[in-house]
Amino acid sequence: MNKNLAFADYAVFIIYFIVVSVYGYVIYRKREKNEHDAKAYFLAEGTLTWWAIGASLIASNISAEQFIGMSGEGFFLGIAVAAYEWIAAIALIIVAVWFIPVYLKNKIYTMPQFLKTRYNESTALIMAVFWLFLYVFVNLTSILYLGAVAINGLAGGDYLHAIMLGLAVFALLISLGGMKVVAYTDVIQVAVLIIGGLVTTYIALTTVGQYFGVGENAIEGFKVLMREAPEHFKMIIPKPTADSTQLEINKYLTFPGLMAYLAGIWIVNLNYWGCNQYITQRALGADLQTARTGILFAGILKLFMPLIVMLPGIAAYVLYENGFLPQLVGGKDGAYSAVLTFLPTGLKGLSVAALTAAIVASLAGKVNSISTIYTLDIHKKYIQKNAGDRQQVNVGRFAVFAAMVLAVLFTWDDVLGIGGVGGFTYIQKYTGFISPGIFAMFFLGMFWKRTTGTAALVGIISGFVLSVLFNEFAPAIFGNETFLYTAYSNGKGGYEIPFLICMGLSFLFTMILMIAVSFAGPKVNPKAFELDTEMFKLKPQTTVLIIVTLLIIAALYVKFW
Repeated sequence: MNKNLAFADYAVFIIYFIVVSVYGYVIYRKREKNEHDAKAYFLAEGTLTWWAIGASLIASNISAEQFIGMSGEGFFLGIAVAAYEWIAAIALIIVAVWFIPVYLKNKIYTMPQFLKTRYNESTALIMAVFWLFLYVFVNLTSILYLGAVAINGLAGGDYLHAIMLGLAVFALLISLGGMKVVAYTDVIQVAVLIIGGLVTTYIALTTVGQYFGVGENAIEGFKVLMREAPEHFKMIIPKPTADSTQLEINKYLTFPGLMAYLAGIWIVNLNYWGCNQYITQRALGADLQTARTGILFAGILKLFMPLIVMLPGIAAYVLYENGFLPQLVGGKDGAYSAVLTFLPTGLKGLSVAALTAAIVASLAGKVNSISTIYTLDIHKKYIQKNAGDRQQVNVGRFAVFAAMVLAVLFTWDDVLGIGGVGGFTYIQKYTGFISPGIFAMFFLGMFWKRTTGTAALVGIISGFVLSVLFNEFAPAIFGNETFLYTAYSNGKGGYEIPFLICMGLSFLFTMILMIAVSFAGPKVNPKAFELDTEMFKLKPQTTVLIIVTLLIIAALYVKFW
């Protein structure tokens, strides 16, 4: 027993672990008759309800990246970082209305399969390998590392590797059962993470109220935050001037005000929610209406995520600046763990369970997607072409295990330097190196029949090369001030273009190159998808969900602009 967690906290956590494990086993037993059905294993085809799809999307999305990383950005930036969540809700509307019908009509089950069907096998293979590297060495590793660091801080600071192994094993137990087990255990995971997250936010706000003499009242505590840190409640970060401090410049580099909305944030979200095996896999096994409702349900849940993953960071900032949070260590990424120390016995265990739920759900969903891409798009096509369902499932389980072992090896001593740059920024920036090219390929492939396979290959290469150029070399080559961008001092002796602007520029020029190359081909590519207006028609209840989501977003931006 240590100074941070008491017996009651361990008891709450153990109960959570038992409930999820038993429920997962029950779901697994129910699908045992289809244990070696490949589509049932990888996609849970036809068995997921809309609420299971929506909950699973959120559980897989909300992880240490959000709890630790976004809370840290809340500490640093404030409410501006909530744009990632609120724009995501709009992106989910776009995906539900326009992307999912294309996937389902053309019986697309994996993202590389989309590329093969629409373009060619070379494009599909290149991107399958690309995605596997990205999922293992950026997403899986960062989720595991940040999660282990956070829970280790609460457990006393001496159990990092044991916790890392525990999270990996827990996720393996869930993911080896296939997509149905992952999705339905995610329903419990998302309930735990929302309840535990809201409890943490409530305690953070009441603690602020207590320290500032307005009583243990969450609403009054929120008013204190707005009074003590008004700059943390502005959605738009102002553009730096000659008189700006390095801190103000660093904030703009992280989230470049209005330019973020004209450039990268849309690419981040539309690529993540619409062109990402990890996410779309939940909906690809359902019928159109079920998939749409589940995706829109996830969009509504996204609107409330800043309450859970961002507000504690702002509370930590106010407490820290006024000397009430000396236990904050490790910079901004330590904000969430520091706030958790205020929780009373028992509730601390609930919050640790919520954090664990988020981490494990994301790890399980990620390795399931890695397994699906490897098995269906690489192993069956190039290694064992005659593999039956039983063999595919066994290969998939091996891929799950191998991916998790690699993640543990690379996070054991933080070989990739995740802790040095901040978890949220690490994922967004390095994912951003390939997001522009991927989104350009998918967008043009869906909605412009002239797009060619050659253009797709150009898109893959140019999207990556341009992203590296703008992120790493453009200021040195073209100067710090051009008609396309402004580079700012990063406080480390160099100059940087905000990475969201880099993504926008990369996407723009990639689109131009792909369109130019496609004009050299036929007016209609023989592999173009057939689209019809019936695919995009909405039922009244779907329209209502969309309107409600947009009204809430509009109200939030009016309040905090």
